[in-house]
Amino acid sequence: MQDWILLALAPVFLLLIALEAWYWRKRRPDQYSLRDTLSNAALALMHQASDAVAWLIVIGIYYAVYAHRLFELPPASLWTIAALFVAQDFFYYWFHRASHRIRWMWASHVTHHSSERLNLSTAFRQSLTYPISGMWLFWLPLAWIGFEPKHIVAVVAINLAFQFFVHTQAVGKLGWLEKIFNTPSHHRVHHARNAKYIDRNYAGVLIVWDKWFGTYVEEDEQVPCEYGIVGQVRGHNPIRLTFHEWSAMFRDAWRARGLRGVFGQLFGPPERSLSHLDATAGREGGR
Repeated sequence: MQDWILLALAPVFLLLIALEAWYWRKRRPDQYSLRDTLSNAALALMHQASDAVAWLIVIGIYYAVYAHRLFELPPASLWTIAALFVAQDFFYYWFHRASHRIRWMWASHVTHHSSERLNLSTAFRQSLTYPISGMWLFWLPLAWIGFEPKHIVAVVAINLAFQFFVHTQAVGKLGWLEKIFNTPSHHRVHHARNAKYIDRNYAGVLIVWDKWFGTYVEEDEQVPCEYGIVGQVRGHNPIRLTFHEWSAMFRDAWRARGLRGVFGQLFGPPERSLSHLDATAGREGGR
C-alpha cells in the first residue's frame, strides 16, 4: 500500500520538480543539475524496489505483533487514524534521530544527505538499504498498541509524502505554521552541515517533537545553510552513493581493536568513526 500511495503521487511530485527547476532557471541556475537529478531518480527507484520487497517480508511480523495487541481500537475511526498519524510521527522522530546518531543506521541515511544541493528532487534521494538498517522496527510498537498494520503502512507513506514538500529553498518562512509543523525552513536546517545546524530538526510532519526534546534550531539568515555531508562524497554513481558508508563502516570495524571497538564502529556515533577521525587528522595536518 505504501508504494501505491507514493506511486499515485508521483505525477504531482514530478510536476512540482519541473516547476521548481523552471523557477530557478534564471534566478539561481546552479540549484538544479541534470546529473544530480538523474542520480536522485535512480536512487528513488532502487529504494522503492527494496522497500516493496521488505514490506512483503516484514508485514507478517507486524501482524504477529498485532495479534498480541494491547488495545482493541476501532480500525476505521477518524480518531484512531488521527491518533495513528500523531503516534507514527512521534516514532518517526526517534527513527530519524537514531539515523543520525547510530552509525549502522547512518550508513543508510547518509545517502539522503549526500547532495550539495537542496531541491524537491533531493526528496527522492533515498537508500535501498533502509530495511537492513532497521527502519521498519520503529513502527512495530504501533502494531503492539493496536493499530492495524495496513493502516500503519498507509500512514508511513503519507508521512513520507508530506516530507517531499519541505525539500526546497524556494519557500521562505511560513508564519505560525513554523510553530507546529515541519516546514522548508526547518528542513533546510536539517540538511545543512554547518556546525550550528548539524543534527537538528528531525521532524517528519510535526516540529513540536524537536522543540520538546531539545533538537530544534531555527534557520538563521546570518548563517546560510551549506548542504552535503562532512567528508563529502563526490560523484553521482547511485551504487557508490548507496554503499560508500557501509564500506567505510565495515572497514573501520575490521581495523578496530577488541569487541568494544568493533561495536563502537558499527553502532557508535558517526563522528567517532575511524574514517572520520582519519579525515579530520588529514585536514589538520594540511593546515
